[in-house]
Amino acid sequence: MTPARSERDRLRRLRIATFTTVLLAVAFLPVSHASADALDRVRQAGKITLGYRTDARPFSFDDGSGKPAGYTVELCRNVVQEIKAAVGLSGLTEEWIPVTLESRFRAVQEGKVDLLCGADSATLARRKDVAFSIPIFPSGIGAILRADAPTGLREVLSGEPPSGPIWRGSPAQILQKKTAAVVKGTTSESWVTERLQKLQIDANVEPVDGYDAGIQSVLDRKADVFFGDRPILLDAAAGTPSGQDLVVLDRLFTSEPLALTLARGDEDFRLVVDRALSHLFRSSEFHDVYMKWFGEPNDSALTFFRQTALPD
Repeated sequence: MTPARSERDRLRRLRIATFTTVLLAVAFLPVSHASADALDRVRQAGKITLGYRTDARPFSFDDGSGKPAGYTVELCRNVVQEIKAAVGLSGLTEEWIPVTLESRFRAVQEGKVDLLCGADSATLARRKDVAFSIPIFPSGIGAILRADAPTGLREVLSGEPPSGPIWRGSPAQILQKKTAAVVKGTTSESWVTERLQKLQIDANVEPVDGYDAGIQSVLDRKADVFFGDRPILLDAAAGTPSGQDLVVLDRLFTSEPLALTLARGDEDFRLVVDRALSHLFRSSEFHDVYMKWFGEPNDSALTFFRQTALPD
């Protein structure tokens, strides 16, 4: 055997050994709990785990006795009925797990919850980590400020033409040095920051821990305006004793339909979730669910759910 052929054989054996080692290593890697099929996991456990935010009323919140309540909680309970049929377990139990803004998506990724019933916008950035159901509500970013806020600030934020002389200040000048509160880790925080940078407005962005803290910062005049999901702002303002001192603007700054959250790559589970939601949106009982949390639906809302529901 020539030295050249001997060297080629040695390299070939080395490549085969390396390839075999890699295959063995991959074969014995631990399987992520979240990567397992959710329907199989639910069937084997005899229960489904549902995550919910405790501070996102009227979508999901703690009812004061440690139990979940809200619009998306009711939607998820409806989804569970469809899952019971899919896995053939009429006695399937529900385990509700409270999650925070910081932990909610991680809980889905790690398989700690099978379905997240919160108030989350389905964004492209988030879809790198989790998957979403069909839209469940036509939300978007709104703003709340004090009722006695300067007229110019209110007009600028509302998108209204100025009522006074233009020389008193352009929209950018009016917003200079103002403080905008946002809930940290939300799309409101990234949107406000990006808009101020793009418009080169020297305003302050003050992240807060939740909606109660944001509203309180406006009431205490620590913030001039608080940006967040408009339906949550409306509910929070109505629930605070100082609600008469606040005003939620009619304007929606963005269009951000909300959705339920589940693990990526589990199309069978997502199909069951979307089927349950589609059937509910087309049913007569959905009117009562919507009415309970948001009042009588207008034509725009009715159109949204009619177009969102997928055909069988």
